[in-house]
Amino acid sequence: PSMDKYTVCALVIALGAFVQFKIVFTQNSRNNLTEIRPKAGRCPRLLKVVPSRKGCACDQDCPENHKCCVFDCGAACVPPSLNKPGVCPRRKWGYGQCAEFCYDDSDCPNEEKCCSNGCGHECTVPYKG
Repeated sequence: PSMDKYTVCALVIALGAFVQFKIVFTQNSRNNLTEIRPKAGRCPRLLKVVPSRKGCACDQDCPENHKCCVFDCGAACVPPSLNKPGVCPRRKWGYGQCAEFCYDDSDCPNEEKCCSNGCGHECTVPYKG
């Protein structure tokens, strides 16, 4: 009778290993066939443009350089938000206005970046060290 417990236990472990192997094997096969790589840039924090296409699963579902980004209304293809060079300066003391004057670097003119002001975000000349 105790041998039956070990046999059942071994079968459960073997089945678990097979299921785990099957899942990994399927994911690897899919990745090797399609080789999904994200496009340059990152998703904007807010949807500010009319999406080129709604209902995407990955960047490859989107035209040109658009990225598949998830917003409150679902996934959509939108132009990427690119980070500008430089680093946001550290605030010495105090807080700025508690308002969002920008959401990412693409909202700012010229070389300015969208940086925290201690409470909200505003366009700021970056530190280039």
